[in-house]
Amino acid sequence: MKVEQIYTGCLAHAAYYIESKGEVAIIDPLREVDPYIKRAKLDDAKIKYIFETHFHADFVSGHLDLKAKTGAQIVFGPTAKPGYDAIVAEDGQIFKIGDYKIKVIHTPGHTMESTTYLLIDENGKEHGIVTGDTLFIGDVGRPDLAQKIVSELTQEKLAALLYDSLRNKIMPLSDDLIIYPNHGAGSACGKNMSKETTDTLGNQKRVNYALRADMTKEEFIEELIDGLTEPPGYFPQNVMMNIKGYESFDKVMAKSHKPLNAKSFEAAANETEAIILDVRHQSEFVKGHIPRSIFIGIEGDFAPWVGAMIADVSQLILLVSPVGKEQEVITRLSRVGFDNVIGYLDGGFDAWKHSGMEYDTVTSIAAEEFANRYSTIKEKVFDVRREGEYKAEHIEGAKHTPLNYLNNYLSEFPGNNTFYVHCAGGYRSVIAASILKSRGIHNLIEVAGGYDEIKKTEVPRTAYVCPSTLK
Repeated sequence: MKVEQIYTGCLAHAAYYIESKGEVAIIDPLREVDPYIKRAKLDDAKIKYIFETHFHADFVSGHLDLKAKTGAQIVFGPTAKPGYDAIVAEDGQIFKIGDYKIKVIHTPGHTMESTTYLLIDENGKEHGIVTGDTLFIGDVGRPDLAQKIVSELTQEKLAALLYDSLRNKIMPLSDDLIIYPNHGAGSACGKNMSKETTDTLGNQKRVNYALRADMTKEEFIEELIDGLTEPPGYFPQNVMMNIKGYESFDKVMAKSHKPLNAKSFEAAANETEAIILDVRHQSEFVKGHIPRSIFIGIEGDFAPWVGAMIADVSQLILLVSPVGKEQEVITRLSRVGFDNVIGYLDGGFDAWKHSGMEYDTVTSIAAEEFANRYSTIKEKVFDVRREGEYKAEHIEGAKHTPLNYLNNYLSEFPGNNTFYVHCAGGYRSVIAASILKSRGIHNLIEVAGGYDEIKKTEVPRTAYVCPSTLK
């Protein structure tokens, strides 16, 4: 059976290409759809169906553009209510792709319309399941996202439904089925995903905490909800775009790919409410950047951090990008619904400097220098890593101000005295520094290389101890 996983690392996202006898199904496509069309042409095949496992929250799907360009039919699972023409399938309904069959298995819990697709090969053998966000490798989908859209739902109700879906619909299937999930490690749609992106159902029954045979529904709900953090602010907005529809990707690219010289760029920044988003490497940003610009580097977990830190997908954006990377940046922004780029700095940051424009810097020191200063500054250190990272180990005396909730901690940063910011490797600390400086807080020093470099020094470190374990 021909099943190809098309994985996009920056979003930890997997789409699927299924082909038989010149017919193709695409499952959970990304916003830019030309790669799927080109792939089908290589097989001299036609895309017949576009299956969606659910209304996605962490990215804008390409189903509408793919339908417009190929004539393929969009398929959702039971209870879905899309704002455009689509097939809303029945539980158990079968669709044919050449000699293959795809069976709809309604598996509510992550969302109400969440659906798993059972793949049946040309010999009638059940080959695998495309599980969307119902079942991951090492985890299951978080049950708190749909409640942001449907007020009467609670995460407890959704978790209970997910327990039933897993026990009654997924776990009775054959152990040798291959699991094809929608996400891998790094996605915010779960909390414990493996870096592996496929596995057998039998192995997951052995190693996935959520599939323990002796687990009660109450235990499942408690364990699933425990440790969930607030989802990124852009998630509900992406859901609504996927439900209601959106502007075509081609139109977004056409209006966004607009070069501006330094003076025009400055005028656009002054005359609009656009934020300046600088996507160069953090080492370049600290050496020089446009005042009040926000750094989120294209070489890191770009789209998720844009969504977490900017939150409002309608925000106007002006780009500072490495020369030649502008189209890639606009594409990656559009994947998470940020369709309002109004231009980019032609010639990159060098063009700004050569025009004699004012620019700012971030003070940054090496871990060795930080270690030399530690004894006198240990009460002024701020760790912007995630909660799990901080609890596992942190600098003795460091305050935890996680990046994704940085705005909640602004009052904790000293107003006058110099303080120090670090993350794991330097990417997130520069994001934090740029946001603080954009809010008028300039008395900071960033530690280059972050905790990875600090732990090579003699700076004392400690682990978080749960109060209940103390005697």
